[in-house]
Amino acid sequence: MSSQGSHEAEAQMSRLYPVAARSPEPRVEAASTPYPDDPSAPRIRGRKGSGRPIVMVTAYDAPGGRVADEAGVDLILVGDSLAMVVLGYDDTLQVTVDDMVHHTAAVARAKPRPMVVADLPWMSYHTGTPDAVRNAARLVRAGAQAVKVEGGRKRVPVIEAILDAEIPVMGHLGLTPQSVNALGGFRVQGKDLDGVRRLLEDARSLEAAGCFAIVLEAVPDVVGQMLTDSVGIPTIGIGAGPHCDGQVLVYHDLLGMHDARPAKFVRRYASLQRDAVEALRSWAQDVRSGSFPSDSESYHLASTTDIREALGSHSFDSRPVSLSHP
Repeated sequence: MSSQGSHEAEAQMSRLYPVAARSPEPRVEAASTPYPDDPSAPRIRGRKGSGRPIVMVTAYDAPGGRVADEAGVDLILVGDSLAMVVLGYDDTLQVTVDDMVHHTAAVARAKPRPMVVADLPWMSYHTGTPDAVRNAARLVRAGAQAVKVEGGRKRVPVIEAILDAEIPVMGHLGLTPQSVNALGGFRVQGKDLDGVRRLLEDARSLEAAGCFAIVLEAVPDVVGQMLTDSVGIPTIGIGAGPHCDGQVLVYHDLLGMHDARPAKFVRRYASLQRDAVEALRSWAQDVRSGSFPSDSESYHLASTTDIREALGSHSFDSRPVSLSHP
């Protein structure tokens, strides 16, 4: 799509879907602690327009949950992205409810202060509302405080059923990885007028259904802004530009825990895979050279002489011992 066509589409969408002008947001001083309040679904929803961006990161185990907690994030997402960054699959479609329960429970055992949201994986809510509610309940019993569901208006009956079971729901629009085959790959969404119109209608449907927040993935920045301005609940972007109410990244991506080429929207803050490889290589060299373990890394007896004398030198004989009975 040409830049001229993009500007025309943007102008037309602005006429069709007018939004309130964004007034300059007041400067908010950093809180004295990472958590100005205990995150919960109502409080996260109430952060809309507060000027305090919502920070969400994925985690898949207890160490990751503790790191996210100590870093002061607002939300931990136990994402079905674990299929790709933890379990080695090419997409998220191989993850089961049992997998999600296992990893959600591991994060929850860290007792993190951030709110824990767990993904409902592919085919856990596509077969009807009873299955959706049952599977959402399993994730809550594992330690989640909310679940995330991908899709727009067609997911409203499922979302409403889960909410009727008193389980908060986060929506997910734009690039929905569980629909990778239907979308023809991991592609940016909302690049034309019809696509933007569908996203706007979907976002408003999710808000009306009762979602407390919506993840926007891989949409043009102006579309992310239009969606954010069009709903009264927070949007959390991942590749959706800087105008969302918050941002989320995958733990392994932002920490550089793999050497795959990152997506355009990923900013790496560490290179942990490189550091880990170098550390393990150094340890292996120390083992092979005999410098590990050292004397200070070994346990010692107060006096080996007394023990040798008491047991007799034959006790240290390396010959096999007969176990036959007389």
